[in-house]
Amino acid sequence: MRFEQHDIEFQCAANETVLHAALRSGVAITASCRNGTCRTCMCHLQSGQVNYQVEWPGLSFDEKADGYILPCVATPLSELIIDKLVLSSA
Repeated sequence: MRFEQHDIEFQCAANETVLHAALRSGVAITASCRNGTCRTCMCHLQSGQVNYQVEWPGLSFDEKADGYILPCVATPLSELIIDKLVLSSA
């Protein structure tokens, strides 16, 4: 997995959320609810595919079609390149 904007790479297991893998790797993505509703962690998927742990995450149909994902409930189906990501300052 790669966060293009910040030049950061790390591994994410197929059964692990993108948020959990980032935190495990020392990358602090801005997040709040961790269940797909608050949208705090929303970012743009430049390439790759994800699966969601919830039936319909807090994204509109258009946002999903435009490539936006919620890392707190997204697991990778392929290698991911993410841009437009906000990292926590804490």
